[in-house]
Amino acid sequence: MSASARPIAAWEPFTPRGVAAFAGAGFGRLLLVQFIAALLAAGAVVWFIVNNCFPVIITAVQKLPASGEIHSGKLDWQGDSPELLAQSHFLALDVDLDHSDQIGPASDVRIEFGRTTVRVFSLLGYAEWNYPPDYVIAFNRNKLEPLWGAWAMELLLATMAAVIVGLLFSWSLLATIYFLPLRLLGFFANRDLNFRQSWRLAGAALIPGALVMVAGVLLYNFGLLSLVSFGFVFAAHFVLGWIYLFFSLLFLPALAAQKQNPFASKPGRSFNPFR
Repeated sequence: MSASARPIAAWEPFTPRGVAAFAGAGFGRLLLVQFIAALLAAGAVVWFIVNNCFPVIITAVQKLPASGEIHSGKLDWQGDSPELLAQSHFLALDVDLDHSDQIGPASDVRIEFGRTTVRVFSLLGYAEWNYPPDYVIAFNRNKLEPLWGAWAMELLLATMAAVIVGLLFSWSLLATIYFLPLRLLGFFANRDLNFRQSWRLAGAALIPGALVMVAGVLLYNFGLLSLVSFGFVFAAHFVLGWIYLFFSLLFLPALAAQKQNPFASKPGRSFNPFR
């Protein structure tokens, strides 16, 4: 396998040859393609939230009693306990004041409100937090329903912005970690690759894994992947980045062989050791 003599434009990060093209491209080109990939990822996450989280929250809020709040570190609950408020295949919300475990694992993630703590259950077990003792938090339909209606869109936009910024930052950080070993591999593979090119190549090699994650989120959204399978996809997208890092090197131009003896005298000059 060798690089083609004719360079290609750095636009597609789907093949090792396309990723290798980013080594010779400008930083702006890499940033643009990374931004497009981050935008796709943010869109997939937002779509997932709209389909699997928002309907659950809206239904749960509508099932809350007309009065109730969290104050002094305790939940003032006027309804039945335990009670499942709403669920999807991903998220479930319930109230169980004594955390009696009478509500089973209805979803992959379950948030349970107890008398003094809130628990978040998932595949790995659960985490538990105490309610803040110095705050009063509304826990009733009359206050939360208009509040949710006013802030739902802002939460979606903030989520999209957080995903885009988070991905761009993490790709920059990982490229900074990977580019020195990549430069060393390029040296031993006799490839034309300097430090700046190594950093750009490392950043481009992370994009295919991100696109695999986008596909994983969509498949999980449609119920075609279980949470365990989605975890494997999450782990695999890191490995895919390493694979692209290695194979993209093979599509870089090889360093030209040195045609002139470095110990020979320069043209037009004779070598006289006694001069």
